[in-house]
Amino acid sequence: MKITYFGHSAFRIETGTSVILIDPFLNGNQHFTGDLATAGRGLTHIVLTHGHEDHVGDTVELARMSGAKVVGNFELTMWLAAQGVQNVEPANTGGTLKFADFSVTLTQAFHSSGRIGEDGSVSYLGMPNGLVFHFTDGPTVYHMGDTDIFGDMALIEELHHPKVGLVPIGDRFTMGAAVAALSCRRYFAFDTIIPIHYGTFPMLDATPAKFVEAMEGDSGKVKIPEMGIAFDL
Repeated sequence: MKITYFGHSAFRIETGTSVILIDPFLNGNQHFTGDLATAGRGLTHIVLTHGHEDHVGDTVELARMSGAKVVGNFELTMWLAAQGVQNVEPANTGGTLKFADFSVTLTQAFHSSGRIGEDGSVSYLGMPNGLVFHFTDGPTVYHMGDTDIFGDMALIEELHHPKVGLVPIGDRFTMGAAVAALSCRRYFAFDTIIPIHYGTFPMLDATPAKFVEAMEGDSGKVKIPEMGIAFDL
């Protein structure tokens, strides 16, 4: 299984015959230096945590280019269908969707989800989610989405036993470094932790340094991948 981190919350996962993009905010993401055609080569699925623009990103264009299935909560996928996305897979918190090489379960996340129109109007796009991926050829991956810490993370560990955590650390709009480290150390038995949602905008922490420090004796679990370069899990 190959994973590529594009910065912010965006990932590409290649597993078996499936190619998955998570939260494909690429154009407008200062850490993304490639192009949509390359990032979406062979794309079969787009999976979204919530409806904010910096997570939905280029979903409509990528779906048009590839015909990929787009997975997300009900309100968000219905909104995307209204934007012309033809192959939506609606779900909701607690639900699991099964595909050839993987399944994905939507968990809760403590955040918000919506979109601001050009006239200032707000479109509600359902509850935000985390995503737990079970793969046939790789470890279980938990993308926390945008969230604060919450006690029911213990249930996610009990139900799914994720070994890879994609953990927001940037503060302001998600938990910050110290709280993110606490969530990993208290609730999960991760083998690998990839910090995300930092450095994209001036209001976020610029680097994962504070998170690595807060992980203390578990800092060896933290992997900071080179953005845009695939690595194996």
